[in-house]
Amino acid sequence: MKAPSTAVGLSAADRHVLTAVSAGAAALSLAGSAFIVLCYLLFKELHKFSFKLVFFLALSDVFCSFFTIVGDPSNRFFCYAQDYSVHFFCVASFLWTTTIAFTLHRTVVKHKTDVEDYGSVFHLYVWGTSLATTVIRSIGSDYGRPGAWCWTEPAQSGKASHLITFYVPLWSAILYNGFTYFQVNRTLSNATRMAVALSEQPNQSDMRAEKKAFNRWGYYPLILIGSWSFATINRLYDFISPDHKIFWLSFLDVGFAGLMGLFNSIAYGLNSSVRRAVAERIELWIPEKYRRWLPVSSKLKSRQPESELTSLIVASQQ
Repeated sequence: MKAPSTAVGLSAADRHVLTAVSAGAAALSLAGSAFIVLCYLLFKELHKFSFKLVFFLALSDVFCSFFTIVGDPSNRFFCYAQDYSVHFFCVASFLWTTTIAFTLHRTVVKHKTDVEDYGSVFHLYVWGTSLATTVIRSIGSDYGRPGAWCWTEPAQSGKASHLITFYVPLWSAILYNGFTYFQVNRTLSNATRMAVALSEQPNQSDMRAEKKAFNRWGYYPLILIGSWSFATINRLYDFISPDHKIFWLSFLDVGFAGLMGLFNSIAYGLNSSVRRAVAERIELWIPEKYRRWLPVSSKLKSRQPESELTSLIVASQQ
């Protein structure tokens, strides 16, 4: 869902550039998200509730990126399929991040161990909300309009519907994730300081690992902010001034929004558990005489977990 309405009023060359950037960014996200999906399907040790949430996040990103790439504006049916599907799965993607935030908060801050009981609730919440926003947005909108992108009719009502059904839930998720991770980080920091105070000789390597994990918490809310800030500004500007398009803003819009899946796969998916699983398979599948050319394999396998609390804190407590 990369700046479609901005295509109207731009030159043909500008639209071609934006289309290429959108497809390229989506392709990178598709590759990154597909890798996380394959890791979950192939490695049984990753079949834990916490990583299952990451799997559904990556799966949503896969479909969001895929439909962004394959939509054909010249065919009305594919326009319908692309527009509905991209909206549905992009909304599902950032909603899955809120379930991860909720799980971490309930485990770390509330000290509850019943997070697996929320599995069905998470699916109802994510897929139900995604479907509801997609259906609501379709009311009064002309989907499948031929052009540089498949999108709604560029009327103010359609743009207002888009803002309400996509960007309001998006920024609500950003605010929720930010508040949640702040509380989680504060709780873990307090616990670490207490452990250091009670220990006569604190383990410096453990402290560095914990500090690295704490710092990484801040990346999660920033993913959505970085991915969608330019898109939000572009949507608001287009709503206020529909006859004046800014190419560079549209360029940043489609580029960063298209990379959301890649950012998610790196931050949520490439944790220590995934890296160790991959390293172990490399040592199993590659003949021993070639392993010396892959020092990264031994490094990853021998490295202590950064702390499963980075993305898999729930699994470490089960």
